[in-house]
Amino acid sequence: MSQPVPVVICDDSRLARKQMASALRGWNVEVTFAEHGLEGLEAVRAGKGDILFLDLTMPIMDGYQALERIRSDDLPTMVIVVSGDVQEKARTRVLELGALEFIRKPTSPEAIADVLHRFGLLSELQHPNDSDNAVDSSAMALPEYYQEISNIAMGQAGEMLARLLNTFVHLPIPIVNMVNPSGLQERFEDAKSNDYELISQGFIGAGVAGEAFLLLEKSNLEKVSKLIDIFEVGEHKSSELLMSLANTLIGAFISSFSKQLDIVFSKATPHILRDLDGFSEQSEHWEETMMITIDYQLNEHDIQCELMMVFTQDSLPTLQKIASYF
Repeated sequence: MSQPVPVVICDDSRLARKQMASALRGWNVEVTFAEHGLEGLEAVRAGKGDILFLDLTMPIMDGYQALERIRSDDLPTMVIVVSGDVQEKARTRVLELGALEFIRKPTSPEAIADVLHRFGLLSELQHPNDSDNAVDSSAMALPEYYQEISNIAMGQAGEMLARLLNTFVHLPIPIVNMVNPSGLQERFEDAKSNDYELISQGFIGAGVAGEAFLLLEKSNLEKVSKLIDIFEVGEHKSSELLMSLANTLIGAFISSFSKQLDIVFSKATPHILRDLDGFSEQSEHWEETMMITIDYQLNEHDIQCELMMVFTQDSLPTLQKIASYF
């Protein structure tokens, strides 16, 4: 049998790396993991990456920067981008930077096999051996499991926002962590004191429930209105605009998130939070829970908005059980 082809899987999510390595089982490869673009380039320079599977949203050096460096340094690797950023402009940009193909997350062994066959990159093994490819099987904390789920859902919501505003949305790394009531209360009070609008929408389904929050600085409303051709932003128009943004971002995120978990969420009607009294009363009944935070940025227009998903504390056992299936 011929020597295995060196392959680098470059993604900041351990779950994503694990899933990608599993998708490569049965192929004649030797896998190296990298957690960010700089580490991926170092592996390529060391001869470990004839093929590079590259995420876009990563710390230290993202996928775009890695592609630019690969081209400028003429590094010997064939790049396949695997990303949750499904904006058409993102796909166009990576192909212009020299990527061979763009695969959208969540991916599958079939999608990977299709690309490998089309470009004739690898040969399949007649007798696949699961031990041939490295898979990190060490335990992960609950937020780490949901980092990649959030990344994919973020990409879906970002695409919807890009379409609504007809612009490119810069996607950050989602922050998934455990939060207590006082920390969350402080964050909301800080937003209110800095003249932010807060929109809230509850969701529930299959043992999981929570509240989604959209935070947008009031001064950004006029900028957003111009992008979607609303030229007069009175109180009524402002409310309509906030509801439109909330329905787009929260709806798309929850839809993708729930689909990946194979559950269906029922959503309440979004509403603008004029005060925090209701939240203060609810927060008395829990101690710590999981929160997802995403800061969407429209750099060309100096606009940003923050999406927060806060799960109820009694949802944690169900979320942990679902994570065990990943």
